[in-house]
Amino acid sequence: MLCADLVEVRWKDPGGKSRRAIANLEDISLSGACVQVDLPIPLGVEVTISYPKGEFTGMARYCHFREIGYFVGLQFEDGCKWSSKSFRPMHLLDPRTLVKKHPERVKPAMRVPLAPPAQS
Repeated sequence: MLCADLVEVRWKDPGGKSRRAIANLEDISLSGACVQVDLPIPLGVEVTISYPKGEFTGMARYCHFREIGYFVGLQFEDGCKWSSKSFRPMHLLDPRTLVKKHPERVKPAMRVPLAPPAQS
């Protein structure tokens, strides 16, 4: 789900120092999320996302700088799953609803012809 909301994230840097930042929650799913932060978060570290009534904990799987900040992909720990019943971001959009409302705007997949099998 695409979303936008401010959350707090916490992690430890490679030296073991505790870090925290306010992050923009970019998207969220049952098993993970993407947050935008001003500082890079090392891959493989545990990151906690705090929201008003709880928190999610996950592992940083990617961290890419894109024009306005670092986008960090988190994979939630086993047993930690997001649900809109437990936390509903301020702005939440399911892209599938756009397809249902405007199917004529969805372009058919491009078809690429397969190469003939190599002859031996």
